[in-house]
Amino acid sequence: MLPSRSAVLQTVIVASLGLSGTALLAQRGGWGGPGWDGPGWREPAWSGHGARQAPSREGKVDVARFRAEGDAALALGHGAITVVPMAAEPDSESGLPDSDGPNPTFEAAVEDRLVKAGYDTVHPAPGSGQTAEVRIMRAQAEPAEAPHKPVSGEMTMGVSNRGSMLGVALAYDGSKPRGALISTRLEARIRDRSTGAVLWEGRADIITREGDQRWTEQAVATKLAGVLFDGFPTRMGER
Repeated sequence: MLPSRSAVLQTVIVASLGLSGTALLAQRGGWGGPGWDGPGWREPAWSGHGARQAPSREGKVDVARFRAEGDAALALGHGAITVVPMAAEPDSESGLPDSDGPNPTFEAAVEDRLVKAGYDTVHPAPGSGQTAEVRIMRAQAEPAEAPHKPVSGEMTMGVSNRGSMLGVALAYDGSKPRGALISTRLEARIRDRSTGAVLWEGRADIITREGDQRWTEQAVATKLAGVLFDGFPTRMGER
């Protein structure tokens, strides 16, 4: 009598998983001026087909920067400056604020870059000098992976006048589901305190994996602020 289908399958799985740890088959499935938010702004591109098939965007930064024209730009990079949260601007559809609110970690990272650029952040000049407005926005770029099936596969059985045939294809996946991809945007805007005129503005975007210990909030803040203010105040445009 031929063994039952379930008995054969159980025997194959138990025998296979007991092969001294040998895997059966590893598988893994305008703010301030013209041009702002216009064609020159390039939104971060991520694939809707999943990060396993598409080239990874994790840890890469997209940045764009604009500077005032004429003599106004000469005031950048020196004098007193104060870092403040950017005022929340309600979303036109939901009416809710479009930022995560004040964030001391990112504000400190921006302040550090401004000091390196030549600004004085210790001695404020009431009524004069400049202000640096900072805003942070986060969004889910790709949801977390669904739980994996540890063992999956197919079995084929056949009988002929020469005997029986059994074919088994099993896959073992012991990996943990990966967390969601999170898009973080740092926006900064430098104004003349006395006139309110925008002298410089920019934004930087990064995509990181939720739960990845390499990308703590401090690491993300340092990375974005460093790229955004790289070459400040002369370096403009996007990359």
